Amino acid sequence: MSKQASLPQHLDHLLRQAVALQQNGALVEAEEMYREILELKPKHGDALRWLGELALQTGRLQEGVDLLKKALALNARQPAVHSNLAYALNALQRHDEALACAERALMMQPKFADALNNRGNALASLHRPLEALASYERALSLVPEFAPAWNNRACVLRDLGRYADALDSCDQALALQPGYTDAWSNRGNVLGDLNQPHEAQRCYQRALELAPGFVDAWNNLGLAQIDLNQREQALSSYQRALALNPASVETHWNQALCLLQMGRFESGWREYEWRWERSRIKAGRRAFAQPLWLGDFPLDGKTILLHAEQGLGDTLQFCRYAPLVSKLGAKVVLEVPGPLVRLLSTLDGVDQLIEAGQPLPPFDCHCPLLSLPRAFSTDEASIPAATPYLFAQPAAASEWRERIESDGNTNADGNAIQPLKVGLVWAGENRAHVAELRKIDARRSLAFEQLAPLLDVPNVRFFSVQKGAAAAQLAESAYAERVADYTELLHDFADTAALVAGLDLVISVDTSTAHLAGALDKPVWILNRFDTCWRWLLERSDTPWYPSVRLFRQPQLGDWDSVIDAVRGALADLSASPS
Repeated sequence: MSKQASLPQHLDHLLRQAVALQQNGALVEAEEMYREILELKPKHGDALRWLGELALQTGRLQEGVDLLKKALALNARQPAVHSNLAYALNALQRHDEALACAERALMMQPKFADALNNRGNALASLHRPLEALASYERALSLVPEFAPAWNNRACVLRDLGRYADALDSCDQALALQPGYTDAWSNRGNVLGDLNQPHEAQRCYQRALELAPGFVDAWNNLGLAQIDLNQREQALSSYQRALALNPASVETHWNQALCLLQMGRFESGWREYEWRWERSRIKAGRRAFAQPLWLGDFPLDGKTILLHAEQGLGDTLQFCRYAPLVSKLGAKVVLEVPGPLVRLLSTLDGVDQLIEAGQPLPPFDCHCPLLSLPRAFSTDEASIPAATPYLFAQPAAASEWRERIESDGNTNADGNAIQPLKVGLVWAGENRAHVAELRKIDARRSLAFEQLAPLLDVPNVRFFSVQKGAAAAQLAESAYAERVADYTELLHDFADTAALVAGLDLVISVDTSTAHLAGALDKPVWILNRFDTCWRWLLERSDTPWYPSVRLFRQPQLGDWDSVIDAVRGALADLSASPS
């Protein structure tokens, strides 16, 4: 009898000791004691809870989740346990479940800052940034010295494009915890968005002084070094990150882009396959039963599905491989987005063209378009660069040529003249919902007004080839009458190809229309951002991908004035030349 009575006291004594050990960092000893308690009483709620939290502390997330759920099965009215469970589920990328746990904690304890913070993290990961922001701000109104909530608030403000507020939020976190490595790294990310790579680099270096094993900071330092034109140093930063975590997907991806920019194609294409592990691209990965072809088995007599991925420009650039695949004896089925179907019906080597979303015919193997350079071991010398490989439809091209020829071809005396016919594209698509793409779009695009210095070059007639949200800038501009705009007649890329076929030159930022013009073998001048896309390589004004392309590069981040100045000079020379 007395032995039974003493068991609860014995367990309480063990629990107090174990908790003290855990709080003093003696985690191995604490864990042994919790396990001893659970051997004596498997349904000891407090031991389950504390052991669950210890498992989370030591990075054993799934084990922690299982233990916390057992603790809640014994007593569901524990807001702190629900909140810790939300933390763990967020870390396991199970954000819907995390949100439900945080909400349960808050139903029991509405003014629970930790649960509000975990709720914010779940909402941010579920792409609900405004709700996440409200959750962090509620947490901070309750506990203004809650540094992680300031840091997380900075991340979501960055996602919302509120960079100055994000920077302020990082600084609040760092004022409270000067050694907060995540906040230093996030501060660097915001400064990178603000085109301040020197300051960004200093933040990452500070984070790495505090935590030399911080993989994300090494990866982010590499990105800052790219912005500073220090690619060898960037590769070395990526190597440091991969030595610490060989499975760091973002580092492999960034390393791939850097290697390809530097023309190191063999290792670049190999690393580029890591794109399929990235959360943003993973969703688009095709789960076919048929094998992936990467040049590793014969295709003679087989049917291969080549399928588009990523952007329209990527499809326009890499569909050029279809004839090479066909020459290996394969029957080629090509699947592409709807806006490209009519245009790509002119591509050689394709046996069957399928619009994305339509049923697929039987096939033996498949390859995503951007894996074809790897399959063919493409290097600079072997890029299939013969153009044109796409063609405008003759009747439509002829109709557009008449429309263009009749537009404004008289001078002040009323005499017919032959001005240079130049198409303009000033902005890429704005993909604001993805922070990484929003940054690229902001860097590659101009406002229409920035093209103003080109518009008074004599003997040139300009035509808009701009589609999407930025097209509206033309109508609102004081220069609108200098640019003919027929873009409402462009319904797909076959229409755009017919318009471009009637022009002498296209001047474009780095977007799908530039690839279209290059594939049609139409002269195209690309206004190129300093942190160039990998396909344009480095420090050259030509590209091995398109013989008709001329690149005008920013000399430093954000410097479009120099680019426009150079283009204006080149355009004046071209329009003055008799040919």
